[in-house]
Amino acid sequence: MVAFMATARYDSVADFYIDGWTDEINDPATVVLLEQVGSCAGLRVLDVACGHGRVTRALARRGGHVTGVDVSERLVERARRVEQESPLGITYVLADLTTGVVPASGSFDLVTCNFGLSDVDDLVAALRAVAGALNADGRFVFSILHPCFPGSGEVSGSWPSDRPYWCEGYWMPSGRDSSLRRQVGANHRTLSTYFNALADVGLVIELVAEPEPDDAWRSSHPAAALSPLYLVVSTRRAGRSRSPKANDLTVHE
Repeated sequence: MVAFMATARYDSVADFYIDGWTDEINDPATVVLLEQVGSCAGLRVLDVACGHGRVTRALARRGGHVTGVDVSERLVERARRVEQESPLGITYVLADLTTGVVPASGSFDLVTCNFGLSDVDDLVAALRAVAGALNADGRFVFSILHPCFPGSGEVSGSWPSDRPYWCEGYWMPSGRDSSLRRQVGANHRTLSTYFNALADVGLVIELVAEPEPDDAWRSSHPAAALSPLYLVVSTRRAGRSRSPKANDLTVHE
């Protein structure tokens, strides 16, 4: 059911998503994510929730041997078409990691996920799959809308304005300027839920960044810009997970 719901969300807005997010990387969160990643030369990289391949291609241009995975058939089709037209050696896989299907389990040096975790309904299953995909000393770097961002005016926050921060779950933002989230919704989780879930699957936090929005966004949304907007976290796999099912995965080479 998770795979079907997630697929329907993004398949229905694929053209809007593709047109709105080009290969130019200038948004603060993605810039910082790539800074934390650093050079990918010689690394085996898995980009989770890769969409139409925007960040996947950036990782390949940094020298990585990259696999992108997503549940949206339309977005994966677009990514494959771009790869055919301008080859970078990227492999794209249509799959839902929360079902336990992991491409080449245990063999990746790096896993990335740019603004994808809030689209995943089962966070623990997704992070368990990420940990399972990494080699013994592999890294996982991700970005999300900051869980503590309350929103302001026409910008929706991480959680509904009529509920408290501690009320977790899937919801549909309504802010006019939250263009994508207004169409696909999001899962709100507290900061502690994210950090504890990482610990439960054996991913140790090494670096946390809270990038500020750019000057243009601050100028157009001055009230919203007073609060943390983005969160970028770099983690490293550290031994076996505390979860008894952490390694109970189906391996697909």
